[in-house]
Amino acid sequence: MRRTALALIALSLALAPTVDAGIRAVSPPPSVTATSFVFSGRGWGHGVGMSQYGALGYAEDGLPYGEILAHYYTGATLGPAPVAKLRVLLAEAKGTVTVASESPFRVRDVFGKTYPLPAGKQPLGPKLEVTGDGPTDLTGPVTFLPGKSPISLDGVAYRGQLEVAVVAKKLNAIDVVGLEDYLAGVVPREMPTAWAAEALKAQAVAARSYALAHRAVGKSFDLYADVRSQVYGGIPAEDARATAAIEATAGEVLFYADKIVDALFHSTSGGRTVSAQEAFGSDVPYLVAVDDPHSDLSPVNRWGPTPVSDVTIRKGLSLATPVLGLTLARGPSGRVRSATVTTTKGTKVVTGNELRFALGLRSTWVTALGTLALTRPGGSAVAGRPTALRAVVKGLKNATLEQRTPTGWQVVAQRAAAGELSYKAKLTATTSFRLSAGKIAGPALRVPVGPLVKATAAATAIEGQVAPFTVGAPVQVQRLEGTFWLPAGTGAVDEAGTFRVELDTGPGTYRVRVPPAGGLAQGLSAAVTLS
Repeated sequence: MRRTALALIALSLALAPTVDAGIRAVSPPPSVTATSFVFSGRGWGHGVGMSQYGALGYAEDGLPYGEILAHYYTGATLGPAPVAKLRVLLAEAKGTVTVASESPFRVRDVFGKTYPLPAGKQPLGPKLEVTGDGPTDLTGPVTFLPGKSPISLDGVAYRGQLEVAVVAKKLNAIDVVGLEDYLAGVVPREMPTAWAAEALKAQAVAARSYALAHRAVGKSFDLYADVRSQVYGGIPAEDARATAAIEATAGEVLFYADKIVDALFHSTSGGRTVSAQEAFGSDVPYLVAVDDPHSDLSPVNRWGPTPVSDVTIRKGLSLATPVLGLTLARGPSGRVRSATVTTTKGTKVVTGNELRFALGLRSTWVTALGTLALTRPGGSAVAGRPTALRAVVKGLKNATLEQRTPTGWQVVAQRAAAGELSYKAKLTATTSFRLSAGKIAGPALRVPVGPLVKATAAATAIEGQVAPFTVGAPVQVQRLEGTFWLPAGTGAVDEAGTFRVELDTGPGTYRVRVPPAGGLAQGLSAAVTLS
């Protein structure tokens, strides 16, 4: 057989990894499955307390904000807020923060000494160094006091004073701000400001109550500026319509039994809110389930179908092995109370909320669950020989099996109803398949294809044929030694697609391996006996 220098180099590189350790002889590799679980549901959010789209609907019906709040927070009454200022954590920075003002401002150290600062930027690091007429190194925490212009942190302007301290090697920046000014930066981030005025007023009271009910205990601040509390955007978030609603309800919060209520709110209930008892396991008398007919104003009052791949579920729930199925247990409202996740190694039970956040679902009110699962045999398919694909479709109709082509996905088989679908594909190159149902597409299942390798024993040699083939492609003869296939000889494919490898290892069990090349996976022959 003729070999070019290039072929010899390729032979050496392709076969080198197997020379040292050999390849362990194992049973046929397990089948490979690509699965999507398809969810449909209702609502967006935890479903407890005030539904914002529901509040919009009641406002458009002419209800005043007090009646809207009374509907969602059963038995709660309006009263005056006992707190006028809040401390809001804006940043926890490992490096530096930049404090700035468009007009001259001041800084005060921990001893109460105040120093003037010029207009402009003040980069601040762990040493709390400032540039001004006074000392450069200040003892913290330091507080920046506004002049004629608000103070900004990293380019975002805030009302109130800005306190910066070094905590656990980080710079903590806290906005010390009036309650109403805080709300001005919150309400527009929590509800569209184009909505009806009474809905915005209800949101202002709910946000004010929520802020005071959720003040942190044992920390140097009261609230976070993100979803851990409420989203606070400072001055850039402010809007005249939201500010008017805040002013119209100034200082009003909700009370129940002389205590400020935990005024939870969410986007969309799906038609009925859920009690705190069912959602969180806590019996809260003013957070009970109520009808929410205007939830249908929301574009996600009903949502789905939404596919979630097995890979996403495994990552979200920290699972090590493929997911075979999901069993949902529901509470009185129909929302998912818990889910049993079955994998190839056992089961795991998670709460409905854990499932929701891990899978990125809009809510726990899941009304339908379907499955698209496509399975192929383990290992590589053999070029030109049928490869059996098996599809399982549950809870979905009009499923199709599609193959990736150079021009896109092409339907190769279909089924009108749920059930199983089988397809045998003769492939000549590695490709991918997927299941689809309407607008839902499952994950792609890659099917590697290797060449057909035929081998026979001939006296002191192993010879055979490869198809399809590349002239000069390397081949390796392997001998079974105990539980390992060890290299026994090398050769190359000739112009006719054949090979012959002379051996000096004597009788035994052999096979031939052709390494991956030209878009094909490795090819393996059946075992042959040399006697």
